[in-house]
Amino acid sequence: MKSLRNPEQKKELLLRLQRVGPSSERLWGSMSSHQMICHLSDGYRLYMGEIKAPLHPIPIPRWILRTITLWAPMPWPRGKIPTLRELDQKAGSGTKPHEFAKDVQTLREMLDRFTQLPDNYDWKPHRGLGTLSYSQWMRLGYLHADHHFRQFGA
Repeated sequence: MKSLRNPEQKKELLLRLQRVGPSSERLWGSMSSHQMICHLSDGYRLYMGEIKAPLHPIPIPRWILRTITLWAPMPWPRGKIPTLRELDQKAGSGTKPHEFAKDVQTLREMLDRFTQLPDNYDWKPHRGLGTLSYSQWMRLGYLHADHHFRQFGA
């Protein structure tokens, strides 16, 4: 299973990021490519506890949702998972796109910071998935980027 623990898979994501431009067309959803770049940066900020998001009530046990989200042998569904308010550039809560090249550089920096965190980092619970291990955070960090790069054909 792909994860940001693997340097080659991080490199793969960085290569895919190069294929996303300011005029890249989405295949689903409503974010622009520039909003998506900022959304991913905000995702890493959330994962590292820099953006606060309270636990969200869910109708099934978190361990079931966590297992499906992280380990199901299929890509995440298109357009079915609502964007967290804290990461939603369109709702005004997320980081606003500014300059595409700078925002891409910020995403690269956030990805580097995230992947350099130690195993014993003081992880806060994920809003929907609850408490995650280091390996699970690295898997989530890969899957979230993969989902949105697929959204833009990268």
